Amino acid sequence: MTSLSNALRLTYRWVPETWRQFDVTPWYVPLAPILLATSFIPTLRNHGTQLGGMPDRPFDVLAVLVLALECLPLALCRRWPALCLALVSAGFAADQLLGYHSLAGTALALALLGAGSRLERHRGVTALALSAAYVPLAVVLARLGTGEAVSGFVMFYLVLALVWGVGTVMRAARRAEAERRERLAEETRTAERTRIARELHDVVTHHVTAMVVQAEAARYLTAAPERLEQALTAVSDTGRQAIGDLRHLLDLLDPDPAPEGAGARTPPVGQVRTLVEQTRRAGQPVEFTEEGGPPASAGSAELVAYRVVQEALTNALKHAHGTPTSVLVRHGEKEITVEVATAAPPGTGGTPVGGSGRGLAGLRDRVAVLGGEFGAGAGPDGGFLVRARIPAGGPA
Repeated sequence: MTSLSNALRLTYRWVPETWRQFDVTPWYVPLAPILLATSFIPTLRNHGTQLGGMPDRPFDVLAVLVLALECLPLALCRRWPALCLALVSAGFAADQLLGYHSLAGTALALALLGAGSRLERHRGVTALALSAAYVPLAVVLARLGTGEAVSGFVMFYLVLALVWGVGTVMRAARRAEAERRERLAEETRTAERTRIARELHDVVTHHVTAMVVQAEAARYLTAAPERLEQALTAVSDTGRQAIGDLRHLLDLLDPDPAPEGAGARTPPVGQVRTLVEQTRRAGQPVEFTEEGGPPASAGSAELVAYRVVQEALTNALKHAHGTPTSVLVRHGEKEITVEVATAAPPGTGGTPVGGSGRGLAGLRDRVAVLGGEFGAGAGPDGGFLVRARIPAGGPA
């Protein structure tokens, strides 16, 4: 059964897109009474399925009950496919044994198709039970009828098995489509969680690191009130900046539209120069060089460049506080180049200093999305060098 199930799932590739979610059973609700009414049309009487060669019998009161048993349970197929198939099969057997040979016999194929596509549990048991019930029916019809050949009974059984197989393929295609959609939704949720975590890391880590460094430095400035006041002011400014950035990030996550006059929901790209000044106030000597001006339509390149500088300066504050750091931002016509170099801290023996890796991995992903290049590792002087080439004009 496992190999058969796998084979059916492979057919999903060849099933047209419009049929991957198609379900026939909702149509059975209006079709059941229509088929029942059609079976009583005089010109269609005794022109339905004939199995076993039983002599034709005119319709009577019992025929109404038999045909209703064949047709009306189709309305239950969507919710109770096994019950529907059992009732329709019983009605079909009575139809053939009594010789009505009505058009309602078509309901057996419809019930098989619907059950094959909707039945989830005990599918093998159901198929075996129907096959076992077909044998005595064929034997009785062969003895009471005019002598239907064995090949006729076998061919009819194969047709029924084919209809069941078509329903099974429809079920497999529908399930595969549901799994594909669920997998796509999960991938989307994972990507969104990753994006949110990356934004939180970029926003929170930098500001909190700067505040911690500034607060630690303030502990040793009690003898210099003016410098202590400057340090505490820097901590306060950094905290307000962090709150503002977090509010922008929460605006991005808020599904409700922003009220009129609230401004753009996308957080503005911070000025790298402001970021450098904030890092300097935290006690990190930073040399900043900017070449050229940003293009008119840089897309997301400016934001990514800002994040690269932000993460590199955060790592410098955490792991190489007080060590000279240089920041170079070069604006070209088609790309933005960012280089942040931090010298090795004294006593490290020239060992490059980097972060935990999560922020750098996030930057690598950001740059890769825009088709750029990102690198982080040992610099030429034994320090740590972060370099990114970011194509401008990409999607925002």
